[in-house]
Amino acid sequence: MPDPLSVASGISAAGALVSVWQLRRRALRAEAEIEYLQAELAAERHAASHDPLTGLPNRRAFYQIAAALLTDAGGRPLIAVVLDLNDFKQVNDRYGHAAGDQVLVSVAQRLTAFAGDNLVARLGGDEFAGLLSSPSVDRRWIDHATRRLCEAMAAPIPVGGRSVRVTASVGLAPVSGPTQLAEALCAADAAMYRAKGVTARRSPRQLLDAPRLAEC
Repeated sequence: MPDPLSVASGISAAGALVSVWQLRRRALRAEAEIEYLQAELAAERHAASHDPLTGLPNRRAFYQIAAALLTDAGGRPLIAVVLDLNDFKQVNDRYGHAAGDQVLVSVAQRLTAFAGDNLVARLGGDEFAGLLSSPSVDRRWIDHATRRLCEAMAAPIPVGGRSVRVTASVGLAPVSGPTQLAEALCAADAAMYRAKGVTARRSPRQLLDAPRLAEC
């Protein structure tokens, strides 16, 4: 006949094992819930600060990140960049909004490749901006960088079995500190609109079918 004390001891041990297993299971569920909530929060934060189409930082994030970069620049020359597509509405009207979206994604990819580790963002619509570190801020370097960026945008964009060509206007301006960011962006924007005035004199047909983008 089993010893009652041994039986009771065995039942108590089994109960303790069940309790430990249940606690462990609850702890794992709690950890999974915390990880899910953290991932959800990170996704919400990313969505609040990034453009959903291109994945680039949005306007609000651009100004926040740019201000932080300028604060920690340590005397490095920085250049503000503004880029705008010309007659982009014609792409949507002629090829459809899906093609327009593909053009914007391609422009974002090319701007990111040009900028490397530097900050680039989509401000909205067909307008992009960047903050580039540079070895110099003299006029020759800025003109050279402007030409290179135009060339980076010049290749036709494959969309649905065809090639779409758009023109881009680019403006660059040096920026010396966080308080000068708005002023530098205004100067870059003015340079971009001067470039846009050059391309505006070309016909819509030329803008869409030209073998290269118009020079900025």
